[in-house]
Amino acid sequence: MPFPLRTIGALAGALSLAIVAACGVENASLAGAEEEHPAPPLVTLPEPTGEYTVGGTDFHLVDDEREDPWVGGARELMVTMWYPTEADTGERAPYLTEAEAEATLAELDLDDLPAEALIQVDTHTSPGVGPVDEAGLPLVLFSPGAGLSRVWATSLATELASHGFAVAGIDHRYEAAPVEFPDGLVDECTGCLAEDWELGARTRAADVTFLLDELERGEALDWSPALDTEAVGMIGHSWGGTAVAQSLLDEERVAAGINLDGPYYPSQLEGEIDRPLALLANDQGRPWQGWDERWEGLTDWRQWIRVTDSGHSNALDRGVVMDRLGLRDLLTPEQWRAQFGDLEPEHGVRLTRDYSTGFFDHHLRGGEQPILEDPESVHPELVEVGPKE
Repeated sequence: MPFPLRTIGALAGALSLAIVAACGVENASLAGAEEEHPAPPLVTLPEPTGEYTVGGTDFHLVDDEREDPWVGGARELMVTMWYPTEADTGERAPYLTEAEAEATLAELDLDDLPAEALIQVDTHTSPGVGPVDEAGLPLVLFSPGAGLSRVWATSLATELASHGFAVAGIDHRYEAAPVEFPDGLVDECTGCLAEDWELGARTRAADVTFLLDELERGEALDWSPALDTEAVGMIGHSWGGTAVAQSLLDEERVAAGINLDGPYYPSQLEGEIDRPLALLANDQGRPWQGWDERWEGLTDWRQWIRVTDSGHSNALDRGVVMDRLGLRDLLTPEQWRAQFGDLEPEHGVRLTRDYSTGFFDHHLRGGEQPILEDPESVHPELVEVGPKE
């Protein structure tokens, strides 16, 4: 495989190392200062561009009727819901929890560094506020890549929320790390070690069904009846993109999906997909397996986009965070190009945000979107291609 899934989590760890290194440099420059714990550098994510401000809330779900495939026991999810709101308290939701931040620091034996360095990334998300008072709020689900958390899609999620979508980011337990659950921290991607990506995608599709059922029952959120769960969108990165295809096959309530540079295995190639599916592919000349085969089995609207000069992870916040801390050189040039290509990180995020907003506006709300009709006319980097191109 061109981007082995087992290495993606390691590169996520490199970002944590980069953040820690930046804070360490600042601490070293203040050696001898009277302040024992100087303020860590502050990173601000790209601002949402829609008409709404963004609210956010986290919740935990347990499916007692399914066994976790990696460690046994009940299957568990941590979910962040980003949503449009008209309230803004000025308070900001943390980027990482204290336990997640401390785990990253402990791995690097830097316990004297304040956890706030990893917590206080500005998310543009107000916790504890209510959503807009609208029925039928369109819902989009996000599934992350192997070893990565829903957190890394915050810029994408807040953009969609600012344009009137509710976005549920899903951390599938033992497939992301570090992620804090109510009973403690999961700090290992056990599913990554197993390397059964096909099984993982099927399990994630079942997670999607469980989440939608819980939202419809009102078990997860007291305002979930306001969500339109009959025709939802789904977007996923890497392993999460694989899960998008599986969910379109397995779950009729998933009405349209975007795969952000993820492969397809035999289970994702079985049968036709009769709902819209888009692929945003890397520009490193490294196609994932199954792309050509899946394309032939798409019988509804379909689009295959090569994002010029992109890498595997331009949709995520990681490159932006590293860039704003001046830490590109902490990855090798080969690692950086594989993950982020030659695009400026914030522009790479913008391309995905603009395309995703247009895609879901059209397929969930019926809006007219030039970015779907002629992607290159909106962003020259969005080149429409097809199999073997």
